[in-house]
Amino acid sequence: MSGRFKNFGLIALGVVAGILVSLNFQAIGQLATRSPLPVEELRSFTEVFGAIKQNYVEPVEDKKLITEAINGMLAGLDPHSAYLDAEAFRELQVGTQGQFGGLGIEVSMEDGLVKVVSPIEDTPAFRAGVKPGDLIVKLDDTQVKGMTLNDAVKRMRGKAGTQITLTIARKGEPQPIVVTLTRAVIRVQSVKSKMFEPGYAWVRVAQFQEATPESLARHLDTLFKQGPIKGLVLDLRNDPGGLLYGAVAISAAFLPTKALVVSTDGRTEDARKKYYATNDDYLRGAKDDMMKNLPAAVKTVPMVVLVNGGSASASEIVAGALQDHKRATLIGTQTFGKGSVQTIMPLGNNTAIKLTTARYYTPSGRSIQAKGITPDLIIDEPGATLAARVREADLSRHLGNGEKDPAKAGAPQAKPAPAPSPATSEPPKPIELGSKEDFQLVQSVAFLKGGPVKGQAPSVAQTKPAAKPN
Repeated sequence: MSGRFKNFGLIALGVVAGILVSLNFQAIGQLATRSPLPVEELRSFTEVFGAIKQNYVEPVEDKKLITEAINGMLAGLDPHSAYLDAEAFRELQVGTQGQFGGLGIEVSMEDGLVKVVSPIEDTPAFRAGVKPGDLIVKLDDTQVKGMTLNDAVKRMRGKAGTQITLTIARKGEPQPIVVTLTRAVIRVQSVKSKMFEPGYAWVRVAQFQEATPESLARHLDTLFKQGPIKGLVLDLRNDPGGLLYGAVAISAAFLPTKALVVSTDGRTEDARKKYYATNDDYLRGAKDDMMKNLPAAVKTVPMVVLVNGGSASASEIVAGALQDHKRATLIGTQTFGKGSVQTIMPLGNNTAIKLTTARYYTPSGRSIQAKGITPDLIIDEPGATLAARVREADLSRHLGNGEKDPAKAGAPQAKPAPAPSPATSEPPKPIELGSKEDFQLVQSVAFLKGGPVKGQAPSVAQTKPAAKPN
């Protein structure tokens, strides 16, 4: 090894050591007391760093190499851990406030392609018929394969009014789907509601944002002022999740005070927590308890929770809590199974890492990760194919659910999607949720009335709607 090569290696080793010191996370400190730094592996890293600096066909900045190394470390862990540069960190913070620019889709990475977790309602992607499980293989004329998730998201984001063409591979479709979308300022209305018919209310939570608990409280108050409510449908379909405290607050609206909502379990003490239906666990510094003045009937009205394969994370927490406490009957299809906790750890220069630090468990101790929540009544959308649904357990490198029995560790990984043929087709337009054409909602109201339910899977026994919490 030449002297110059050694110098590059020493510089890289110093950079790595500096990064480890600057992070200064409690977990890293605890691990360091148990085992020494992996000197041989760090030596390999410095050798690769030096080889690139000296021999790569074009000069490469140190910052780029270190950033890509961090990206690689996190991307190799699971689909949800990631490095957030300054722009991505800023967009994450803005997104939780309910407004951002782009197409309106929640995405993850699968086999080097962008996978749609869920389209957000009333956005360009939703109106174009983009569906959960779709694989985005091209952005305009650029192949997605080889991009990082952050790079792909950056390309999809842009100035409102500009266009981008997506090429989508969809299971069950022999031809790729090509759609041209016009970017818009995405203002997510996280809660919607209406009286579906006299005495039966529909409340939809599309995403868990900072203002979602307060918005839900206002909607419930308005609905119950319109007259006696005989049944309530809480619609969490295609809700990709969001803020944990929002899920605790929404659960607290319907559960008895101090009921356990969710627990988390991880390696550090901070990752092992229990969250209850108390304002201490969901107010987050707010002065007023938005759930305090809800009508008493909110906690006892017969209730259905609607879920599907696009219901993920925070929406699964709510569904699992209401199911375990027998507060509501779950109707729909198996949820996505995203039951892991991501902690945002700020770094210098307005960057951060999003690191998976724990798993979610329902009040009865069920793991959500890579399994999801199974509804009490399986009722699918007409024409839908259960086998075509893509869930957390299908993602490569997905985190296991922590159970020792391999048979319970989640579904096997999906095989890479076949290359699409050159022909194109247009996606069908989605049915408006909450409308009279919404089959699952219509059946949920029929169930609340005690009448016959259509489209129910024969292996699942129908039960009476839950009227009161335990």
